[in-house]
Amino acid sequence: MKIAPASGEDDLELNIIPLVDVMLVLLMFFVLTTTFEQHTRLRVSLPESAGEPVADADDPLVVAIDREGRFYVGENEVLNPSLDTLKEAISSVAGVAAGASERRVLLRADARTEHQHVVTAMDALGQLGYSNVGIATVRPAEDAN
Repeated sequence: MKIAPASGEDDLELNIIPLVDVMLVLLMFFVLTTTFEQHTRLRVSLPESAGEPVADADDPLVVAIDREGRFYVGENEVLNPSLDTLKEAISSVAGVAAGASERRVLLRADARTEHQHVVTAMDALGQLGYSNVGIATVRPAEDAN
């Protein structure tokens, strides 16, 4: 009695499910580890000043304010523009190490932003104990007379 036909060919089946699993894991790895640099899209038109340039410190803490009044601490945007949220963002980026308030701070505010946003940033820095605050400016364009 024959139960199965004896054939010389075996049915080969290509199982691609493990390949799909590996590809999904790789895709998730690359998406989660990629840094998206949003600060490069931040365009700040600095105000003009005729003062002499000052040499920058090695690693200043940068607080940027764009034209619409959005705050950026380091490379991160502060989503809520309140004073307390701004202070928390500055503290988290600068760290709580001893002497952190001695660090130089560079305030890069757009020339067309409201003055209140600059005052809010300076108020937050002052309440955290930062006293070495500089405001970034550019030299005025020379007149071609």
